[in-house]
Amino acid sequence: MKKVLKIFVAIVLLIFIAIQFYQPAPNVDKGQVYKTDFIKTYKTMPVEVKTLLQTSCYNCHSNNTNYEWYDYIQPARSLVDKHIKDAKEDLNFNEWAAYSGRKQERLINSIKKQIETKKMPMSSYTLMHKNAKLSDQQIKLITDWLEKQE
Repeated sequence: MKKVLKIFVAIVLLIFIAIQFYQPAPNVDKGQVYKTDFIKTYKTMPVEVKTLLQTSCYNCHSNNTNYEWYDYIQPARSLVDKHIKDAKEDLNFNEWAAYSGRKQERLINSIKKQIETKKMPMSSYTLMHKNAKLSDQQIKLITDWLEKQE
């Protein structure tokens, strides 16, 4: 019985090591300046709002993710990349100005609602990124500014 358990553990360990060699292309576009970026579109955006959005939203909702060391360990890496892909399909802050006016209006309302109801940033994200968690005061700051943009 012990021999079977040792073989099983060895096989699981080998599989774990083998899947580490699969690393999807990172969501990193360093140095790229997007003329269509949300922050560039709203030139009068307060610095505090800009910082909060970059800290709490841009890691998933842009073309440039700041990966942590643990984001490179499979199978977590595949999960992180799926979250980023899904997030960018809904909203990519780097492509904001390329969206139609109607879509921008819809997204501003959605951003506001998601932040107010604390659905965003996701709790699974803020668990590992404590600085991304928004306080009630920060939520009010962002949502008040978003309301002025409608």
